[in-house]
Amino acid sequence: MAAMDTDTLLAGIAQKDFVILGRAGMDMFAHPPGVKSEDAEVFHADLGGSSANIAVGLCKFGCTASLVTSVSDDAVGRFCLNKLKHYGVETDYVVSVGGEARNSLAVYESRIDNFQNVIYRNGAADFEVTKEDMARVDFARFGALVTAGTVFAAEPSRSATFAAFDTARTLRLPVIFDIDYRPYSWPSPEVAADVLSRAGAASDMIVGNDEEFGFMAGDMARGLQKAQSLAEEGVAIVIYKMGEKGAVTFAGGREIHTGIYPVTAVKPNGAGDSFMAGLLSGLAEGLDLRDAVLRGSACASIVVSKPGCAPAMPTHDQLNAFLADHPGPTER
Repeated sequence: MAAMDTDTLLAGIAQKDFVILGRAGMDMFAHPPGVKSEDAEVFHADLGGSSANIAVGLCKFGCTASLVTSVSDDAVGRFCLNKLKHYGVETDYVVSVGGEARNSLAVYESRIDNFQNVIYRNGAADFEVTKEDMARVDFARFGALVTAGTVFAAEPSRSATFAAFDTARTLRLPVIFDIDYRPYSWPSPEVAADVLSRAGAASDMIVGNDEEFGFMAGDMARGLQKAQSLAEEGVAIVIYKMGEKGAVTFAGGREIHTGIYPVTAVKPNGAGDSFMAGLLSGLAEGLDLRDAVLRGSACASIVVSKPGCAPAMPTHDQLNAFLADHPGPTER
């Protein structure tokens, strides 16, 4: 089937109705900001996990987001379900699984120096999503499919997600792929590079950082070339993020360079999820691609300047207040 053109991709995003594949987890972050986890007497708990964070960010911007995942049939899984509903994320396709499966747990800090993020993912419940679970999803009702790359790290989630990609391609449903490479989730770098490259080739929009594209290329020095080659091979929009150096977006033969909004960060995590939510909601509202990327960058800056991930995802009012008070974007 022919690659999807940019207009078709943007028309799907404009429906503001997203189906999102991937994990929801519990975040526990040390309080007050600055304290190390091992010294903390208080931790705040909230929703985490890349896909759940993206869904929350989209909902805060007035879009509809439905998460497809599995959670453990225990108190932590129910905590995640309750938090998803609290933020307005649809949970019709969230399945509770028993046995030894457990929800992801992240224990981290609101600090930059010597930041620590301890991830518990043994027997992760989100890897238990099956092809049968995907077959129950009414993909035709959505405007676009979004996934984070961790869903491909293990079976049966990997095969289930590729089956969802096949369904999306048949329906001409845009596929938006956040590479989200987490080495600890994969059996080996070689498997990860092969599988993530297959996923990228089947996507209509790819978002990743310089290290993730370099990893897919098999050479960290060739990440930018990998992003450019994916665009040349038919991926409608490819966004190559470079941290404080901004981003390069490839689309329709164009190369768009954008900067960032400098802030004093209190933590490094959550930026990519907020970037994706800001980008997609901006495109859904009709912003041109450059302005939507800048909106994603602003959202990323907001999230790293606050404790937590899901609770730090901005609303329209918070984004507007940030843009009014902060310098930027930096020139690129």
